[in-house]
Amino acid sequence: MLEINHLTKSFGDKKAVDDLSLYIAPGEIYGFIGHNGAGKTTTLKSCAGILPFDAGEIRINGISVTERPLEAKRVLAYLPDNPDLYNYLSGIQYLNFIADVFGVDRDLRAERIRRLADTFELTGDLAQPISAYSHGMKQKLAMISCWLHEPKLILMDEPFVGLDPKAAHLLKEMMRGHCDRGGAIFFSTHVLEVAEKLCDKVAIIKNGQLIASGTMDEVKGDDSLESVFLELEEDHDA
Repeated sequence: MLEINHLTKSFGDKKAVDDLSLYIAPGEIYGFIGHNGAGKTTTLKSCAGILPFDAGEIRINGISVTERPLEAKRVLAYLPDNPDLYNYLSGIQYLNFIADVFGVDRDLRAERIRRLADTFELTGDLAQPISAYSHGMKQKLAMISCWLHEPKLILMDEPFVGLDPKAAHLLKEMMRGHCDRGGAIFFSTHVLEVAEKLCDKVAIIKNGQLIASGTMDEVKGDDSLESVFLELEEDHDA
């Protein structure tokens, strides 16, 4: 589903991502863990076709994000850590705009918007301008927009930040349901307890370099993901 081969991206003299290779298969929830500045957001933005990279290749469902960017973007959705929405639009206007971009049929979009907005208890606020939304409401609106065109791959950067416990629980259920239907999810998080319970596989990155990856059992063994993460970070510094 998502193939990252020898991805390298620098900002000036600093290598934000250094020769990173990962594969996320259909049906997998794949967690991406690392300290602030480790290269997680740079990797996700490169996969989404937002950020050009210096070397390597990224393919989504077999489609190159550099050679056929529009085709690649049609089958993915990207949720940034801080959703940058159009504040002058209402919630429903924004969702209709996203549906227009992805060519979602009018009747189909109406059903999906109704179902997803009801799920996140946002239906009553869709007529309001996004400028009046709290951070959590914006996060919910952005998540609805991610599922609106039923993408094959969903990329998410710290998706649980700002969500109340109920919304976080709903998101975890939606993530698992998406992958059970053959989709794939690649997401970054600092909430290691969530990653440990939710993810099928996990990758740990530090200073742009991959230091561990595999199934959750392969990476953490009999320890907690938190303890393994801290130990690997210390070993990598040594």
